[in-house]
Amino acid sequence: MDQSPRLSIVVPCFNEAPCVEAFVRAVDATGVAGVEFVFVDDGSTDETLPIVKRLADADSRIRYVSFSRNFGKESALLAGLRKSSGAIVVTMDVDLQDPPALLPEMLRAIEEEGFDCVATRRTSREGEPPVRSWFARRFYWLMRHFSDVALVDGARDYRMMTRQVVEAILALTEVNRFTKGIYQWVGFRTKWIAFPNVERTAGQTKWSFRKLFLYSLEGIMAFSTAPLQLASWLGVLCCGAAFLALGVIFFRALLFGDPVSGWPSLACIIIFLGGLQLFFTGVLGAYLAKTYLETKHRPLYIAREEH
Repeated sequence: MDQSPRLSIVVPCFNEAPCVEAFVRAVDATGVAGVEFVFVDDGSTDETLPIVKRLADADSRIRYVSFSRNFGKESALLAGLRKSSGAIVVTMDVDLQDPPALLPEMLRAIEEEGFDCVATRRTSREGEPPVRSWFARRFYWLMRHFSDVALVDGARDYRMMTRQVVEAILALTEVNRFTKGIYQWVGFRTKWIAFPNVERTAGQTKWSFRKLFLYSLEGIMAFSTAPLQLASWLGVLCCGAAFLALGVIFFRALLFGDPVSGWPSLACIIIFLGGLQLFFTGVLGAYLAKTYLETKHRPLYIAREEH
């Protein structure tokens, strides 16, 4: 007899001790049956792992994987998807910013309406610093216009998938993972559910502005070659401008002579073009670094223990 759960809930955790028990209670309050919890401890230094282990000892529905160190949320999501066994899988944040109350509606969309995937997005960013919100919206705009995938503004990692979708995601073995882009890239019939921003139930966010900025760069480079193409087009424009300026200087010398002037503007132009070249050399180096990391074939995480 098949004892596999109806729903696997993948929950990445990094120093989220105050949230774990509240999360399990909130999911149980939805009344969803046949649930399996897969907690992924991403190298926490607080009491997250002991709490999860205590819950696992008392509740057979709870499983966990604990990393040897902090490998990042992308690796934690991958480990959770690999360890899940349910016919349907959902990824959620443990801080309850992903409302468990939506689980019954998401299950209906897959089991009754025939969708392969149910994704969620925030309709507001209340409680978030305005500068951070502005940059977030610009990131989604860039991804929609300059990448191979069209990310929905406010998209969350809160997503429910059939086993077929999960296997398609796991088939992508790239090291530089940007899961939001991978979700869109694999396709399948997706229903979107919107909800207002929800504050954390406890603790502090682990995503600083710097980490979010680097994460956005990861996404752009993972699913777009636009920066490289931009370098080529700017090179063409600079060459065209140089030829135009050369023509202007030549005819001006013929008509008015050639007085020695314009050294400050010339120095500024040289510095500008030099900076432009260094910038795009850096862009090229970033893409090359990603290629280098892919060729090393290192594992995305190391599990210290699991249950």
